[in-house]
Amino acid sequence: MPLAHGLPVPLTILLIEDDPQDAFLVEQLLADAPGPPKIIWVRSIAEGQPHLTAPGIHCVFVDLSLPDASGLEALQEVLAVAPDTAILVLTGLNDVQVAIDAVAAGAQDYLVKQEIDERMLARAIRYAIERKRGDVAQRELVAERLLAQETARLEHGLLPTPMLHTTDLHHQTSYLPGRAQSLLAGDFWDTVETRDGSIQVLVGDVCGHGPDEAALGAALRIAWRTLVLAGRYGNDVLSILDTLLRHERNSPEIFTTLCTAVISPSLDWAQLYVVGHPPPLVVKRGEVSVATDAPSGPPLGIFPDIEWLPIEVDLGDDWTLLLYTDGLIEATVSAGGDLLGTEGLVRLVREQGGVDLDKIITRVKELHEEELTDDLAAVAVSRKPR
Repeated sequence: MPLAHGLPVPLTILLIEDDPQDAFLVEQLLADAPGPPKIIWVRSIAEGQPHLTAPGIHCVFVDLSLPDASGLEALQEVLAVAPDTAILVLTGLNDVQVAIDAVAAGAQDYLVKQEIDERMLARAIRYAIERKRGDVAQRELVAERLLAQETARLEHGLLPTPMLHTTDLHHQTSYLPGRAQSLLAGDFWDTVETRDGSIQVLVGDVCGHGPDEAALGAALRIAWRTLVLAGRYGNDVLSILDTLLRHERNSPEIFTTLCTAVISPSLDWAQLYVVGHPPPLVVKRGEVSVATDAPSGPPLGIFPDIEWLPIEVDLGDDWTLLLYTDGLIEATVSAGGDLLGTEGLVRLVREQGGVDLDKIITRVKELHEEELTDDLAAVAVSRKPR
């Protein structure tokens, strides 16, 4: 039975044993094994300390009767210094119960000195190392699972809850992070009803994909909500967001597009800021159109000291306003790789006779023929006549 089958070659074993005859026995048995390991022999825990903290030790043999530690005390001192190393305890016939207790305390196995032979020793070393690998992998898996759960709770806590009090509007959202197994993306959205009855809507997109972009998007969204609730609006808000972006981003190439809408308390007109972002759609009495042909200005983080132009939109008393990120319109919808685009989105809304975000996203996925991989955020606000 080759000792090193499936294990590092050569193996390095630290033997902590104060009895020269027992140490010689272990060395002789391993010397005759195929693929013999390198053995470092020390007589006490104190003498073995430098080796326990050094890299390259694959297995430790610990006698339970040492000059400076005995029984479980010897094992605990080794575990404290080398928690990820396989440990085999050596015991006499009179100390078998102590050895069993040592396995329960963290050793991988025990060997009775009077009973070991070459095959038993080689097998015990291999099994001990494999068991330790399994223990470490399981511990890492549990740690990763706990971290994933904590991350999910954190990401979920950063997702917005719309602050709407009016019952005169219907509010829909869709949010699909492109990153697998994540709740938060660089795209972001929010909806807030302010004290004067205005409805303010935000949809934005931090360029790039990853946790850094997701964190930046969350920071921008929370800053926007805070500023809106504090009574700030228009270019004042955009300028502050631009300053925040420049301070928080990891690279000067990072920029952010966004679209905001302020719907009047009377709910019949809106003021838009289209900041380097896809233009919203407006559905009025069944007619679908693009809200604006010209943007308000470039994305945040591109040019300093920019003033973005407001866009006034008459809504009337029967309307839907759809704000979205480019993850919706940049889905491929043909074998030739054609993108849906704004015109394609207009056609979808017309075909469905209105804005139902769930149906629209489902149809886009069907046309795309697979799961969408880009981040996507969309908000639809609708008013129906009484």
